[in-house]
Amino acid sequence: MSKKKHGRADGLVYSTSQDYFNDYEEENPNQELLPKEKQKLRVKLDTKQRAGKVVTLVEGFAGPTADLEALSKQLKTKCGTGGTAKDALIIIQGDYKEKITAWLREWGYTQAR
Repeated sequence: MSKKKHGRADGLVYSTSQDYFNDYEEENPNQELLPKEKQKLRVKLDTKQRAGKVVTLVEGFAGPTADLEALSKQLKTKCGTGGTAKDALIIIQGDYKEKITAWLREWGYTQAR
C-alpha cells in the first residue's frame, strides 16, 4: 500500500485555531493590476522541452491571476488555439508572435514587445 502525504508540509491536516491559519494566507491575493500602458509584456517564441513544437510566450504580466486568465482567454480565442496561463506567464500553442504583439498594442499594452 502506498503512503501518500495529505495536508501541508508540516504534517497538520486540520486545525480549529483561526490564529494558526493567519500565517498561511496566499501571497499577494489582491495584487494590484498595473495600468495597461505600464505593463511591460514580452512576447517570444519557445521550443524548450516541447518536443520541437513552437509556443508563443507572453511574460511580465503584473496583476491578479483572474486578470491574467482573462487576457489568456482573449488571446487564445483570437488565435483559435489552445494554451494556458500560470505564474505570470501566458503560453499559446503555435507561432503567433507578430499577431499577439499587434493585438496587445491595439488593446492598450503600449510597452508590449
